[in-house]
Amino acid sequence: MRVALAAENGEWHRDRLASALLSRGVEPVPISLADVSVVTGDGEPLRVPGFGRGLPHGLLIRTISGGTFEATTLRLGILHALVASRTVVWNSPAAIERSVDKSMTSLLLARGGVPTPETFVLSTWEAASDLAASEARPQTPLVLKPLFGSQGEGLRLITRPDDLPDRDEVAGVYYLQRYVSRRDGSWRDYRVFVCAGRAIAGMIREGDGWITNLRRGGRPRPWEVPSEAARLAEAAAALTSVDYTGVDLVEDGEGGYLVLEVNSMPAWSGLQQVTQVDIAGEIAAGFVRAVRAAHGPAPRLAAAT
Repeated sequence: MRVALAAENGEWHRDRLASALLSRGVEPVPISLADVSVVTGDGEPLRVPGFGRGLPHGLLIRTISGGTFEATTLRLGILHALVASRTVVWNSPAAIERSVDKSMTSLLLARGGVPTPETFVLSTWEAASDLAASEARPQTPLVLKPLFGSQGEGLRLITRPDDLPDRDEVAGVYYLQRYVSRRDGSWRDYRVFVCAGRAIAGMIREGDGWITNLRRGGRPRPWEVPSEAARLAEAAAALTSVDYTGVDLVEDGEGGYLVLEVNSMPAWSGLQQVTQVDIAGEIAAGFVRAVRAAHGPAPRLAAAT
């Protein structure tokens, strides 16, 4: 059994995943989705580097190469084609689409009854301005987030309509959430790592400002994940169909938690500093179980009917 590993944007994660897969008797073939092509007229049309005219039994995705809207659409199409061919893809393209789009994540969590901060997704500056005028205050701001974004990039606190950027700066979508502050005034939130449906580790993220992402200066702290936080993280992962993920939470001020985001391609180098759980090992173990349960003959695209 041979599997593909898409993790070209970070040696630390790639090396740990490759080692964990090898230790479980699986050969990982490093690939970039940017190098996968479609060639029709001569057998299998998907050409995955390192697999000749065949396809991998599984694909473990840590990163997807960046690019234009067209390039991203092509890469997601390739992932959908692999799933149709019975290749096991972690995380699946459907899961990536659900979780990378914050508006879809919020919709699914709300429909599934998972508590989240009140969220507003609007398409015009006028609508966002009216919302800010009625809902935003210096003591109770709204948080503006890029619809597609990570690592705390592009976050803004909105306290009045004039704080809103032009529509072009947000690509025509205003994604706004109520800011949830801690009663003690500290800047802290939480990350729960879920793999194969189970919360396996967690950490506190502390910052010197309201953005606590580790890439923005946040600090990881050990955390024994409470059962309620684990339950919410597992529910959020199930609703978005992710196989492994980092779920971000904040306290709700009443002894519970709210889910902020579900990450489709989570990093875990910071979490690994404060937990004894082998995160890469857990991901590899769950992925290999799924591939071994599903694989049969070398997968191919189904014939059109």
